[in-house]
Amino acid sequence: MNQKRIQDYGIKIGRLPSGPRNKITDVAGVQVGHSTIHEGNHHTGVTVILPGPDNAFSLKYTAASYIHNGFGKSCGLVQIGELGTLETPIALTNTLNTGLVWDALVQYTIDRCQADNVPVYSINPVVGECNDCQINDILHRAVTEAHVREAISGADADFAEGDVGAGTGTVCYGLKGGIGSASRVVEICGRPYTIGVLVQSNFGSLIDFTLNGMPAGEMILAASKEGMPKPAPDRGSIMTILATDLPVSCRQLRRIIRRTGVGIARTGAYTGHGSGEVMIGFTTENRIPADSGLISQTIIPEGELNPVFQAAAEAACEAILNSMVCARTIAGLKGEMYYSLAEFMHLLTR
Repeated sequence: MNQKRIQDYGIKIGRLPSGPRNKITDVAGVQVGHSTIHEGNHHTGVTVILPGPDNAFSLKYTAASYIHNGFGKSCGLVQIGELGTLETPIALTNTLNTGLVWDALVQYTIDRCQADNVPVYSINPVVGECNDCQINDILHRAVTEAHVREAISGADADFAEGDVGAGTGTVCYGLKGGIGSASRVVEICGRPYTIGVLVQSNFGSLIDFTLNGMPAGEMILAASKEGMPKPAPDRGSIMTILATDLPVSCRQLRRIIRRTGVGIARTGAYTGHGSGEVMIGFTTENRIPADSGLISQTIIPEGELNPVFQAAAEAACEAILNSMVCARTIAGLKGEMYYSLAEFMHLLTR
């Protein structure tokens, strides 16, 4: 698998410094795991983001969600919007496996709470999805509870990008999409904080693809390869997960995750009718006990958020590019070819 990332080609996105891994897992405690399925016409999987090593249900995470365009079938966002908390891992998969993954997260949380002697009577699993039907036989739903468990048990601070897990069958800008990640470090009130982003990219039309302001899609089309599909309208989806260690409220988090849309737009997208743009964010600070009295929190001033907004935009843009350049070329179900961005980088870095 090609794990040469966009920075390895001499492409720098934005001005802010990255974390040591340049991934969402630069936020301490966050881990990511995949389960990848390549069986016949099944090219799909599950990606799980663990917000921390302990039981999220008993000590919930301050969280937020934002729906930029609602053509999607995600689960758990209503309660995040109402209560501002996250109480399970976040799982990503394909559209028609959303319910099966939801069920697996319910059972995982029940098992975890029983092992920790934590009472549980209602659970809000969070599942995001993209439709990978161009490469994956989505109607014969291949993902099972065992795949979700595999992704959770294999979660680590270091993880693969590209056509793995929930990104196995996705398409981005007419090229191969996938899972990508990036991070930025900012200084707020004299202390360093990390903003990490992970995307499941499955959106955009090649004619619109932009790389650092360069009309990369047009250049790729001019040198198009055999079997490459013709440019199609912007449709698909992108799931964007943002993690941070900033002491912020759920309201501030919602402001921050909305800026990942700026990063998406920098790659050329205009958010087409059939494209679902869903953002979910959480912070590892300001944890909320499941059963508590009055809660005190430290919140950064609103006027200090500008560098955070910039970090969210830069990390989202770079995560998308990493998802594309790390992915391998694969044939679609109709024989069309979805090429890796890596195959065109020689054209884009002259």
